[in-house]
Amino acid sequence: MRGISAQHGLKKGLFLAFALTAGLSLAACSSVDSMFGDDSEAPADAFPPSAADAGAPPSAASAAQPVTAGAAPVATITPVTIDGGADTGTAVNKTVQAIRNQVAGLQQKLSANSARLADLRNQGAGAAGSYQEAKAHITTRLQVGTTRGNPELVSEWNAAQGQLDALSANVNALNALGTDVTNDSSTAHYALDQIGATYNVSGAVDEDHRQLRLLEDQTSQTIVMIDRLLREVADGIQRQTAYVATERSNLTTLAASIKSGDFYGGGVTGGLGSSLGVSTAGTPLVVVKFDHPDVDYQQILYAALNQALQNRPGANFQVVAVSPTRGTAASVQIAQSTARRHAQDVMRSMTDMGVPATRLNVASTTDPGATVSEVRVFVR
Repeated sequence: MRGISAQHGLKKGLFLAFALTAGLSLAACSSVDSMFGDDSEAPADAFPPSAADAGAPPSAASAAQPVTAGAAPVATITPVTIDGGADTGTAVNKTVQAIRNQVAGLQQKLSANSARLADLRNQGAGAAGSYQEAKAHITTRLQVGTTRGNPELVSEWNAAQGQLDALSANVNALNALGTDVTNDSSTAHYALDQIGATYNVSGAVDEDHRQLRLLEDQTSQTIVMIDRLLREVADGIQRQTAYVATERSNLTTLAASIKSGDFYGGGVTGGLGSSLGVSTAGTPLVVVKFDHPDVDYQQILYAALNQALQNRPGANFQVVAVSPTRGTAASVQIAQSTARRHAQDVMRSMTDMGVPATRLNVASTTDPGATVSEVRVFVR
């Protein structure tokens, strides 16, 4: 597909039907066919540049979503100094002193819990980094080719799983921290209620009420900081829980890939050169014919996926490597290997466009009618 470029819309992380509201027409191309027709060309501005492309500062929403677990900074928590006061000798002042000591204790716990969160974030980031390093090494070895069940990759996989286990333990620690901070928040709100009730107690002098007003302000500030810390903890739990769940699924896929000795980011359905009995019934969403080097299929694939997900938001996709059967046994084997490599490229393009790997399935088959390597994408 020589005459069409991908424009800005193929930046990693920009996602298809969930981000776009208008359907996109597809361009004519000798190498790519689509079930949506081929008589119109997608406009050059169909994929608007991201904020990063335009030089604009990232939004708050994007800044709050790190790439790896534990990457977000912890909000700065500066403890409030709880001022003392003269002992007036009244019963009301005794109550003020008791509440003041309670709030001062909350400030100490606030500082300690803030430090705990920072430590847990650092530990999570370290585990995530080690996991990604092991995963990247496995993926690289599989990509260039390796033996089936390579014990070195099995060892790397076990190390990656160990790092994910460490992240799971980190989530448990964050949950425990969240419980402690929630209890502190309840205690702080109760102290504020006590202060309000103490105003109505008889027998106070003016100094008692002055101390109450000051303590009321400082307790309110304490509540704000505790609640801020609680939000930080809750965000960390949500982020890391989702991260661990996603990577557990990815590890399962890698285990199957290590067993077969080939990399399939969306799943493995058979060995190299096998005819897999895949379902090719129905019209493919897209057919990419690799009849020349550097086939430019990304834009038409993006548009087709966008329209498919608008029609069926929960759709899964089957990426089928199709190879011809002509020639000697050796040439057929080479053609199958080439088709599978092209299918992997198409699958990676789809994941870069935002399609979750769990919704992709990669397979291979042969077709006597095919003259060149093809990749057919089906909606399932």
